[in-house]
Amino acid sequence: MRSLGIEGAWALEPKVFPDERGSFHEWYRGAEFREATGYDLSLAQANCSVSRWGVLRGVHFSDVPPGQAKYVTCLRGAVLDVVVDIRVGSPTFGRWEAMRLDDDSHHALFLAEGLGHAFMALTDEATVVYLCSTGYAPEREHGVHPLDPELAIAWPEHIPPILSPKDAEAPSLTQAREAGLLPSYEACTAQYNDLRSGRS
Repeated sequence: MRSLGIEGAWALEPKVFPDERGSFHEWYRGAEFREATGYDLSLAQANCSVSRWGVLRGVHFSDVPPGQAKYVTCLRGAVLDVVVDIRVGSPTFGRWEAMRLDDDSHHALFLAEGLGHAFMALTDEATVVYLCSTGYAPEREHGVHPLDPELAIAWPEHIPPILSPKDAEAPSLTQAREAGLLPSYEACTAQYNDLRSGRS
């Protein structure tokens, strides 16, 4: 797994073995995950999202603790997947990293608890699956507007974004911070340390 420019975000770029029957690849390896992060991935829920071209989902995040880590890949079509550091006090607060996930390269992305997640469908029937460390809890779920000029995420200019009403009404990064919605870097670091020590 390759560490991205934001602490807590890693990319998996597996070797794909094609032949006349199709192809094979390993999209998750527990030992490799543990070597990169220092802990095992706790699996509480697995989600599947199908989106048409232009659908933009996010930026979503969850209260920490416990937060919700996600391990994401695209089974069909393609998406631009984005990790946003929304942890108040983080040295990379407000930064984002983007990665194309598609059914050709079979790359995957892991983002630790406290990081924001968003993606845009680059094709019709873009099918994204993600493993989650905790189950869905609506009272702990929040969002930041994915088109917030302060974040300035470089979404493809030629694709008109399609947002859900909830995402369209999400606060800006500054508004979310002022409302006390964003996780703190201190709480997230404590959570990661607990995971590495086996206390969480």
